[in-house]
Amino acid sequence: MTHPNAQLLTDFYAAFAQRDAEGMIACYAPDVVFSDPVFTELRGDEARAMWRMLCERGKDLRVEASGLEADDASGKAHWDAWYTFWATGQKVHNVIDARFVFAGGKIARHTDSFDLRRWAGMALGMKGKLFGWLPPVQNAIRKQGDAGLRAFMKKRAM
Repeated sequence: MTHPNAQLLTDFYAAFAQRDAEGMIACYAPDVVFSDPVFTELRGDEARAMWRMLCERGKDLRVEASGLEADDASGKAHWDAWYTFWATGQKVHNVIDARFVFAGGKIARHTDSFDLRRWAGMALGMKGKLFGWLPPVQNAIRKQGDAGLRAFMKKRAM
């Protein structure tokens, strides 16, 4: 028998594979906290807007999740994403490990980990390959990500 939180993760990644942001968001607690190497701490509406933005922009997005495990308090997953980075047209294969904390039958905290230098090399081309390891370049990636999310939220009046 599958643990309810393991089923929650299965539902989350099944929705993601369909680029169904609303299905993903339904798995989140209202005050969810999301973080990854680009979006370092998004709360509530910010996290929900990020998934809406990524699903909308990911026209060729393909997601495969594996190693989903969960108990009453926490969970983990591995997932791979293949897509064309909207800002540069570069092909990306991102390899991500996720950790989750659950509360009230929902995801309360979601933390994705991946190699930002590797991502920059794929998403930004030669500039990312050469300079993606530099803190100023990684900070610029974070600022650009945040600016893109804020513009998306403003456009959607979120």
